Amino acid sequence: MNNLPEIFDDFSESRKNGFITIKNLKDEGSKVVGTFCTFTPWEVIHAAGAIGVSLCAKSDETIPDAEKHLPRNLCPLIKSSYGFAITDKCPYFYFSDLIVGETTCDGKKKMYEYLGEIKNVHVMQLPQTSKGEDAYTVWKNEIVKLKEKLEKEFNVEITEQDLKDSIKLRNRERKALVDFYELGKMCPPPITGLELLRVLSGASFKWDKEQEIKELETLVRETKEQYEQGERKVLPNAKRILITGCPMGDATEKIIRAVEENGGVVVCYENCTGVKETCRLVDETVDPIDALVDKYLNIGCSCMSPNDNRINLMSELIDDYKVDGVIDVILQACHTYSVETYSIKKFVNEEKNVPFMSIETDYSQTDVGQINTRISAFIEML
Repeated sequence: MNNLPEIFDDFSESRKNGFITIKNLKDEGSKVVGTFCTFTPWEVIHAAGAIGVSLCAKSDETIPDAEKHLPRNLCPLIKSSYGFAITDKCPYFYFSDLIVGETTCDGKKKMYEYLGEIKNVHVMQLPQTSKGEDAYTVWKNEIVKLKEKLEKEFNVEITEQDLKDSIKLRNRERKALVDFYELGKMCPPPITGLELLRVLSGASFKWDKEQEIKELETLVRETKEQYEQGERKVLPNAKRILITGCPMGDATEKIIRAVEENGGVVVCYENCTGVKETCRLVDETVDPIDALVDKYLNIGCSCMSPNDNRINLMSELIDDYKVDGVIDVILQACHTYSVETYSIKKFVNEEKNVPFMSIETDYSQTDVGQINTRISAFIEML
């Protein structure tokens, strides 16, 4: 049992430790594709024999560099990602042979134009709705274009069988991740919200998927064994919090700490970092391109209008995780999520009869005290 904390640390440090791994893989001839969003179909990249790696940055370290080119009142995730790219402080961007973006928001869309001046960038034109045949056709064309781009750039042929094999592997990874984050359904949960986030975030920087799946299975098994032996990290009366909204990690861990230092525990993340992408598998029984279109087009992101998929998922999560309160985390200048806050609050309060609060923040630590005060009052009220 003593190796359990080591496994948590391994996932937590995987982004940092992956720098050397990526360099070694590049030296061995591997191709690297940098991505920014869960809408980008990992399976197509993997089927091309390439390694997909997330380029989203969640630190304020390079934001001053980015603001030399980008407006200050722009989403910190975009500024941070761009700053790490232009300063060469992100090894993953440096080693990427191709960058794949998607038009989830106007800020990213324009930022890709600048990235295209220094890297090979391919942008997928995402439809603005997941409803109807037209949206399906648009996204299918974009996935086919990505497949053709990868084949041309890397001089490979992506066969139907390659796609099917990649879908099966990714689905196995998703199932392992689901088994892990569903530990949060237990009362009290056997892990903290911070541990949950760090494993979910770190998983995307483990490129040996077979090894990652084994590690996740070990983590779940040993966590349950320790729990059955009486180990408790979370108090039984801790208020159970669901976090929704924008992606989280690094700089936004301040919100999780505020929750867990004030009598709460984060049991679930309904966002890109959490369950939003992994909760739904790709259908392995139909044409692989069609299956990928259906899966990725139905991710419940606020860039979609209407965004019924987010509401439906949140409804299930609030019930399944016995949620006491919902916290909506909005990054400054993320307009779609900010506008959607009203409808989410209305749904959570009126349909689910659960308390709700919204927090707008950035990657600085100047609002830590204010966040702590607000969250303390919210949890005390539950």
